[in-house]
Amino acid sequence: MITRPQVDEYVPFYAGYVQRVPENSDIIALMSSQPDELQSLLKNVTETQANVHPAPEAWSIKEVLGHICDAERVFAYRTMRIARADTTPLHGFEQNNYVRSTDFNARSLQDLIDEFTFQRRANVLCFKALTEEEISRTGIASNNPVSVRAILYIIVGHVMHHIESLKTDYHVAV
Repeated sequence: MITRPQVDEYVPFYAGYVQRVPENSDIIALMSSQPDELQSLLKNVTETQANVHPAPEAWSIKEVLGHICDAERVFAYRTMRIARADTTPLHGFEQNNYVRSTDFNARSLQDLIDEFTFQRRANVLCFKALTEEEISRTGIASNNPVSVRAILYIIVGHVMHHIESLKTDYHVAV
């Protein structure tokens, strides 16, 4: 089982994501279940509802999903590079610029859910094969040290954060 990262394995910015993951969780099992959880949560949301911006600067549901897909790619890339002992510092990404630079609302809600599902399935196949040595490796991302273990927790906690936000801020109910 992949143990919870120590606080020196990630920067405080990511603490909320890491802390969302329950103690003694099977991180790979949680990763595997999140696509179905998103699908179930969003099954009754219409295309029109998914395009609505709940506040002037807030993302639509489709933009939230697009952001989840973008972040999944970035975090997975960081995980692979660091796990493979690549010591090249990895740049950060500005999430708001990523969302503004494409039109997620032009896509169907199901297409975005499917994209995340397929990305996550591929990532689970990669991540469950990591050795303890690879999971313990550290690298530099966004000018800060981070371990592979921490990124795995961040990936799960990030999606948990957005699922909670969809329920509370967007009032999406199962």
